Amino acid sequence: MILALAALLLIPLLTLGHPAKAEDRKEPPRQPNGLALTPPMGWNTWNKFACEINEEVIRKAADALVSSGMAAVGYKYVVIDDCWHGARDAHGDIQADPARFPSGIRALADYIHAKGLKFGIYSDAGRLTCAERPGSLGHEYQDAAQYAAWGVDYLKYDWCFTGTQDAKAAYTLMSDALRASGRDIVFSMCEWGTAKPWLWGRNVGNLWRSTWDIYDGWQGRQGNSLGVMDILDQMAELYPYAGPGHWNDPDMLEVGNGGMSDTEYRAHFSLWSVLAAPLIAGNDLTNMTPAIKAILTNTEVIAVDQDPLGAQGRRVAKQGDLEVWARPLASGDRAVVLLNRGTAPATITVNWADLGYPAKLPAKVRDLWLAKDQGTSKGSYTAEVAGHGVVMVTVRPAV
Repeated sequence: MILALAALLLIPLLTLGHPAKAEDRKEPPRQPNGLALTPPMGWNTWNKFACEINEEVIRKAADALVSSGMAAVGYKYVVIDDCWHGARDAHGDIQADPARFPSGIRALADYIHAKGLKFGIYSDAGRLTCAERPGSLGHEYQDAAQYAAWGVDYLKYDWCFTGTQDAKAAYTLMSDALRASGRDIVFSMCEWGTAKPWLWGRNVGNLWRSTWDIYDGWQGRQGNSLGVMDILDQMAELYPYAGPGHWNDPDMLEVGNGGMSDTEYRAHFSLWSVLAAPLIAGNDLTNMTPAIKAILTNTEVIAVDQDPLGAQGRRVAKQGDLEVWARPLASGDRAVVLLNRGTAPATITVNWADLGYPAKLPAKVRDLWLAKDQGTSKGSYTAEVAGHGVVMVTVRPAV
């Protein structure tokens, strides 16, 4: 008995200093940060102003976001993109360009917050940003602490000058730094989809770029930038990966920047909404036509984007240039976009079977751009769609 007792006492000593095998030390799953439960809505400087920014431009944009009524329908984030940076100080803390932002970033954030809005900023996982300002490589926790001190609510984090860095590791590092900062900061990962962030980005970031940059055009390529239709095709199979708090991001809106027609801009806005995409405007908010303002503030289309179910839409039918995109809504309704990629008007039909409804189900149809009920249909709904245009409807069971 004494020998047996001694053997039992020796067991913990024998195992001391011998850590468990790697497969027994699995890291617990990352938890969501609880932010961006619907796709973020706001405005970003880049598409219109690029590097031509300063604090006056940002303040005027914040003013216009409120005075235009955009803030009232959900646009909350005012995001400064690249080119705000100055040098790092003697302690390595990032500073704003003193010529462009003489009042400082904290004062600008306070101005934006006083209007009931939220403030966003930009950095890069590499040693430099895309416009060759100081990046956050090696300063992740330091920069996150600075952003928190400034009152930042949203970080767009780019992927230039990253060398051989691993994307997942780099974005996870900044994600952890933001969580450690003590402030709720939405994390927008701008890695362009090259490392397939939809496979690992959930609970690392709140949204991730799933395509190359957008340019203000219907279709085609300009350098590394793609037109609306090209980006749409890249989004077509990514619907399983989106949901509350984690969104596929097809890049910011070009609505109102002058490169497309109002018909094409309505299509662009409708498709981003059916995709449950972030709605980040990128136009000059101080100089909008009534038509552009009407597109950006269509509350029925925005409601589809912001639907709490968070299901990304997908392409459910295609015949040449004629397509049907649809997404389920929390109410049990369906949002549907009839898309005509061609140049001539065409008739497009959505069949109930493509929406997961019984063919004989009577359903009420409402046109979201006409803001008009279209009666009750059984089995399908057909509409004429302008070239490079859409008809966007909701379909609601009538029983």
